[in-house]
Amino acid sequence: MNAHTDTTRLTAETIQIPIEGMTCASCVGRVEKALLAVPGALSASVNLATERAEVQVSDPSVRTDLIHAVEATGYAVPGKITELSIDGMTCASCVGRVERALQAVPGVTSANVNLAKEQATVKGTADVAALIAAVAETGYTAREVAQDSGEDEAKAARKDAEQALLKRDLGLAAAFALPVFVLEMGSHVIPGMHALIGSTIGHGTSWLLQFALTTFVLAVPGMRFYAKGIPALMRGAPDMNSLVAVGTLAAYLYSVVATFAPGVLPEGTVNVYYEAAAVIVTLILLGRYLEARARGRTSEAIKRLVGLQAKTARVRRDGSVVEIPAAEVAPGDIVEVRPGDRLPVDGEVVDGESYVDESMITGEPVPVAKSAGAEVVGGTINQNGALTFRATAVGGDTMLSQIIRMVEAAQGSKLPIQALVDRVTMWFVPAVMTLAALTFGVWLIWGPDPALTFGLVNAVAVLIIACPCAMGLATPTSIMVGTGRGAEMGVLFRKGEALQLLKETRVVALDKTGTLTEGKPALTDLDLAEGFDRAEVLARVAAVEARSEHPIARAIVEAAEAEGLERPSIEGFASATGYGVEATVGGQRVQIGADRFMQKLGLDTAAFAETAERLGDEGKSPLYAAIDGKLAAIIAVADPIKASTPKAIAALHALGLKVAMITGDNARTAQAIARRLGIDEVVAEVLPDGKVDAVKRLKALGRLAYVGDGINDAPALAEADVGLAIGTGTDVAIEAADVVLMSGSLKGIPNAIALSQATIGNIRQNLFWAFAYNTALIPVAAGVLYPAFGILLSPVFAAGAMALSSVFVLGNALRLKRFAAPSPTDIPASHPVRTPAAIPAE
Repeated sequence: MNAHTDTTRLTAETIQIPIEGMTCASCVGRVEKALLAVPGALSASVNLATERAEVQVSDPSVRTDLIHAVEATGYAVPGKITELSIDGMTCASCVGRVERALQAVPGVTSANVNLAKEQATVKGTADVAALIAAVAETGYTAREVAQDSGEDEAKAARKDAEQALLKRDLGLAAAFALPVFVLEMGSHVIPGMHALIGSTIGHGTSWLLQFALTTFVLAVPGMRFYAKGIPALMRGAPDMNSLVAVGTLAAYLYSVVATFAPGVLPEGTVNVYYEAAAVIVTLILLGRYLEARARGRTSEAIKRLVGLQAKTARVRRDGSVVEIPAAEVAPGDIVEVRPGDRLPVDGEVVDGESYVDESMITGEPVPVAKSAGAEVVGGTINQNGALTFRATAVGGDTMLSQIIRMVEAAQGSKLPIQALVDRVTMWFVPAVMTLAALTFGVWLIWGPDPALTFGLVNAVAVLIIACPCAMGLATPTSIMVGTGRGAEMGVLFRKGEALQLLKETRVVALDKTGTLTEGKPALTDLDLAEGFDRAEVLARVAAVEARSEHPIARAIVEAAEAEGLERPSIEGFASATGYGVEATVGGQRVQIGADRFMQKLGLDTAAFAETAERLGDEGKSPLYAAIDGKLAAIIAVADPIKASTPKAIAALHALGLKVAMITGDNARTAQAIARRLGIDEVVAEVLPDGKVDAVKRLKALGRLAYVGDGINDAPALAEADVGLAIGTGTDVAIEAADVVLMSGSLKGIPNAIALSQATIGNIRQNLFWAFAYNTALIPVAAGVLYPAFGILLSPVFAAGAMALSSVFVLGNALRLKRFAAPSPTDIPASHPVRTPAAIPAE
């Protein structure tokens, strides 16, 4: 017994299962007991700290039973995300078949296959080996895409090799098919050609020559269609390759019979169609080759982003500077960057001053000044000065790496519009084969002589014209190019669905602080009484306010520092609660406060009445400064509106959208800001936890996008139909959003919405072409125009049209690479003011 047990343990395999929800040792005991009760489980060890179970099993197939046992005890087994690279898919029906196979694997909660990327994203608890086996059963090959495994480079190498092979096969096919086409079709279109062939090599020899050349075309460059299409057909799951294989083989075999056993065929039907089989294969290979080249261009955005990663870094080690691979930089390392160098990792500047080109992150072309304390991002380009910085994020944690992951996730996602394509392609290929069979039958029974020939030609034309390549490529290629173009503009779609939802947006709700405004109080107004000098007044006021911790005081001090003013020393600082502050500066008494403080001091503020009224209309609260008992200045500190805000709102209006503002400010201030900016709806006096309710109320106006940047915006971002986070905001807000605007500029909002509209429009154009093309040409290929007009569609032209369809779809998607930002430059900052409607906070 013991010997048997020992032998079993030697052959046992270990399965690791993540577990959520355990809180104490009794949870561990319960889970272990449940796992050990599963037949085939030899031992179970559950770790509370790592929230993971290690189970030794005699049969790995019990993994699903183990997961069910954990879930039955009340705990959750989180699904992991597995990326598979899949080779061999050519059309939408391939995608549907692979998805259905993956979804049938026990433990899979969802499977999404992308034809353009040739990848599958599988969520759930299923074992990778089981997923790969399921794909193999459908006739395709799959490999797991491991993080940082060099899969991208390997995939690029495979693509290059595939493209080179297609180019070679296309050349061979064209070289051998051309003589076949000239020998057969030349007899029909070139006067005297038929007689010339008959008097030289003879028609029998011509057919034998066509047979030899066509056999080579089908057996060598065309073999890919039969190697994949016939097995798929035998499994009862025909794909595009099956359509090509059946169509060309029908034409070829009929011709072989006509060549070597003409007596088998009815009188008047002896003819050959070698040129149809050979030219179809050549044209479809041409389409595949052009398609492969165009597909490579759809993923150029990711390639460019990956190319932005620096290969080496100059790091201080043991008292000297050494050059090491960027992947070896560790957090805390001191990195030196020379002018013109690309920054290898993210960090914080400790020494030096320079300008850094951050356009690859933000889409903003103007370089950003950097000095000690400033944050820098890996992949950006240092310009004119030397910088030394401390590495804060390396490897996969850098902002560039996160951007690449976001773009890849968006490119691999499916939009709701894709559901229609999926439903159609599930039955499309079998339906086409049925239509081809019906076409053959109808022509055979009711067609004119030679009915068999007509039936064969038209059935082949139906099979070839209907290949659903364009359907499968219509959506994913547009998504790939659109999201890639967005990344170049500083607009990151974290979720592909946001592309479609933004297109349908009717209302854009904006948080005020940090979104419409800079998010930091600043000195906005300083008007002087007669006889006073600005620099002197600001320096003295700042000297007094430097003793205060109030944000308004801090803004005045920063304004003085920004102007290079030196603060004089002060004496006798005092704060009058509810009124203001005062101190003696250079022998003069300086007093700063609200109008009531000036009235208490016996000073008349009437000289500034007009300015005070204007500031009040702008939602600002004025302060006054008195020096030596005389009224010296009126001052306003406010959170200044971003320079990009007015034109961004004008651009949103130009797109036909309503703009709403949600703020905690009092209603008067909010209305003043809304009037200045032309905002349509205002929700004021909202507490931080009331933003979600405000978003829910605004949804009544239409599909809503919410834009925010703070931690307290995260729930509202999640509640909105589409959440857009300002990339300069908090990580929490960015994680809750569907779209991230990498620059602080609000022009990213109209850019994102316009790009969404352009991308969805592009997808609809592609789908219309793919569906309308098939819908219109299948009947033509079947011969419906023949009775009235005598028109038939040659299988050769059907193959050319089919290849053109895919190339058209890809070419149309690539137009998105030229998408330009829509912000209307001709709309002035003071565009017509709209009267905002106030929506109560409660």
